[in-house]
Amino acid sequence: MKADIVFMNGEVVTVDDDNSVVESVAVKGNHIIAVGSNQEIQEYISHETNVIDLHGKSVLPGFIDAHLHLTIYGTNLLGVSCIEPHIQSLEDIFIDLQKKAEEAPKGQWVRAWGFNESKLKENRFPTRQELDKVSTDHPIVIIRTCNHTSIANSRALEIAGITEDTVNPEGGIIGRDENGALTGTLIENAHMQLFEYASYTDEEIRKGMKLASDEFIQAGITSIHDAGAYGDGAESLRIMQQAIKEQEIRVRVYAIIGSLTNSHDFVERVVKAGLISGLGDDYFKIGPAKLFTDGSSVGPTIATREPYSHNSNDYGITYYSQDELNRILGEAHKKGFQITAHAQGDRAVEMVLDCIEKALEEHPRIDHRHRVEHAGISSADLQNRMQKLGVIPIPNPVFMYVNGDKYLEYYAERVNVMYPLRDYIDKGIIAAIGSDAPVTFVNPLLGIHAAVNRKSWKDQLVGENQRIDVLEAIRAYTYNGAYASFEEDKKGSIEVGKLADLVVLDSSILHAESEKLKDIKVELTMVDGDIVFQSKQLVSK
Repeated sequence: MKADIVFMNGEVVTVDDDNSVVESVAVKGNHIIAVGSNQEIQEYISHETNVIDLHGKSVLPGFIDAHLHLTIYGTNLLGVSCIEPHIQSLEDIFIDLQKKAEEAPKGQWVRAWGFNESKLKENRFPTRQELDKVSTDHPIVIIRTCNHTSIANSRALEIAGITEDTVNPEGGIIGRDENGALTGTLIENAHMQLFEYASYTDEEIRKGMKLASDEFIQAGITSIHDAGAYGDGAESLRIMQQAIKEQEIRVRVYAIIGSLTNSHDFVERVVKAGLISGLGDDYFKIGPAKLFTDGSSVGPTIATREPYSHNSNDYGITYYSQDELNRILGEAHKKGFQITAHAQGDRAVEMVLDCIEKALEEHPRIDHRHRVEHAGISSADLQNRMQKLGVIPIPNPVFMYVNGDKYLEYYAERVNVMYPLRDYIDKGIIAAIGSDAPVTFVNPLLGIHAAVNRKSWKDQLVGENQRIDVLEAIRAYTYNGAYASFEEDKKGSIEVGKLADLVVLDSSILHAESEKLKDIKVELTMVDGDIVFQSKQLVSK
């Protein structure tokens, strides 16, 4: 058998059981047919084989991001970005919103995303009145970087039916000043419910999905576990499947059944419809059923067992009672679903583990691979329960880079058990890394950098006891992601017979200085044997 493409003279990080590093890999069609030394791969080369000389650059399995939001990431690209370098103040955001409003037909939503008050000179949220000065003809909403809080103008609040007499929804807060007047701030469930009205058209969603997929491919991501969007989750999945069918989305999708708005309703509808996790093909599969249990780690609104370090009266919020969590996810487990939940605080993580434990007691299942999304504060007792129950946590080490300084303020010494990858590995817990993009940056190399260094962007150590090495981080971003979706026999490592999902970096990742891991770039991405991205033409022999 002769190969279609051979990568030679490289640093092929296979992520096999032995963490083998070899020189070459051969691809035929959409599968890997040989892995080994340059000499061993020679027999797979014909005059028709495209042979690419890597000159010592790294080849890795395609990155698998185990938790991000495809639809939200994509539709964000259609709005105003608050993370652009020129955004230094609220006024800068208002100017960009004004430009967007002038381009939009009257009455059309104007949205901004990635807002982080701590990065602006005013260090505060904008007010409803300030957004009204931008426009009252358009509903305007600014989405905080955590995706758990937003600020709306009067027109947006009016459309959503929010008045000074509106009571806070369960698990949410409608911001008011000392006189009871609406500030425009919407927190947690109040924020989520706004997006029942601030939805995008099908055409906008599909356009955004393609833009997002293109960016993921350029980042070396070949598979994602999509963690849901606002609004009707069924509609997002329908549009997603259409876009995959037309190859507008090139990444493989493991679709978590959950929505940021009324997640319980979507889960219950899908369970009743008779679907189960694993249904689908190599490009699109139904994933776990998911609920939200608490809020944002940098809000902060996560549910903690001890009060926040900066506020002795605050323990965060929960979306559901233990009985509700047990009933909804327990039924999904009973019907054959993998189950999971967003849980950032240790109180929330404990609730999810209690739910999983009860579900397994009532309806035992071998190799269930139930998950906990984020599992932000996971102390030793919670880790031990994960290990005993066979639960897969989905940590986000890039949060330590982006939010680490705030975590030290909010949680103090608890940062030592936040996203605790070192502890997971030492206890034999398989943890798969997710970026949670667009909440943070999607770049897997930045995620690996954060897992290895455990430093904030201000160069402050944040839980350095949880550092892991580069090979461990690569495994968590590849094989472990495949394991978390029951697909480790098909992808996640560079081995004969597996799908040809590969990424070529611009240098050696194993010989890079740890502080410079985030500076490594992706040069080529291959999905299903097709080169779908090249930053430059690699040298072919």
